[in-house]
Amino acid sequence: MSKLVRISVVIAGMLSLGGAAVSAAHAQNYPAKPVRVIVPFSPGGAADVPGRILMSRLSESLGQQVIVDNRPGAGSTIGAEIVSKSTADGYTLLMVSNTHLIGAAIYKTLKYDATADFTPVLQFGDAPNILVVHPSLPVKSVKELIAMAKSKPGQIDYASSGNGSSQHLFTALFTSMAGISMNHVPYKGSGQARADLVSGQIMVGVPGIASVVQNIKDGRLRALGVTGAKRSPELPKVPTIAEAGVKGYEATLWLGLLGPKGLSAEVVTRLNSEVAKLAKSSELEQLFRRVGTDVAYRAPQEWDAFLKSERQKWAKVVKETGAQVN
Repeated sequence: MSKLVRISVVIAGMLSLGGAAVSAAHAQNYPAKPVRVIVPFSPGGAADVPGRILMSRLSESLGQQVIVDNRPGAGSTIGAEIVSKSTADGYTLLMVSNTHLIGAAIYKTLKYDATADFTPVLQFGDAPNILVVHPSLPVKSVKELIAMAKSKPGQIDYASSGNGSSQHLFTALFTSMAGISMNHVPYKGSGQARADLVSGQIMVGVPGIASVVQNIKDGRLRALGVTGAKRSPELPKVPTIAEAGVKGYEATLWLGLLGPKGLSAEVVTRLNSEVAKLAKSSELEQLFRRVGTDVAYRAPQEWDAFLKSERQKWAKVVKETGAQVN
């Protein structure tokens, strides 16, 4: 080996070690400033509330403020596009739910790829929604709603928090499996949809349990069925939709974090380390349960595999139900 080649090898090694040292130092010092988490949902909704709970606890454990930045609209695609174009330094993250992958199937002109343009960080929650009707609608069970919808095809309106939202697709899946047709009315967020449900401006919805549990207990909404595989501890007398007559129906709202493409493994590891500790705490479990959510932690590799399988699942639902952007 010539002297020039040996010098080149030594320099390359020094640069490599230097890069590794810089990367390690970055991870050790991360975060050195506030972290912004883009939440592509309206404030106060089923996804926003548990996300805020986690970010508050994460601020304490990281020693830096974790700022929730709500950017709702277009089935969560507005917020996702912002993060897809952001610098992959760990200071801009995206909170996601099913809508992130539903959007990939239902919107044809997205400026990002829902999996390839993001780095999986972790999953932290999972929650069922609940099928409710306004008390003025003369139905008291899932079977009675199905019977009415069959007698009035396309004449019963259902609310959702927006085109491509989990509420939209959870209901579309229900109508498809029940063999009925209802009219989709998308709102600009779950808060507006819930307000019109409670006031009787619209008759049917599938909101998050936490957002309507008090309305149900007060008799302002009537609960017909839980979308998940098990009943809610908050409403133990309400059957699951599968129990109530639509066998095989199951849909839950999962919640997690993504970073932009190229986010370093060191940053991902740091975030996972802190959230894994929080996920084991009884405090977080109790706080989540109060808002109708279960702690459900998945580390990066498992989270990545889950996202890929969910993308296929919701693309199939969109195709089979004919769900589309109104």
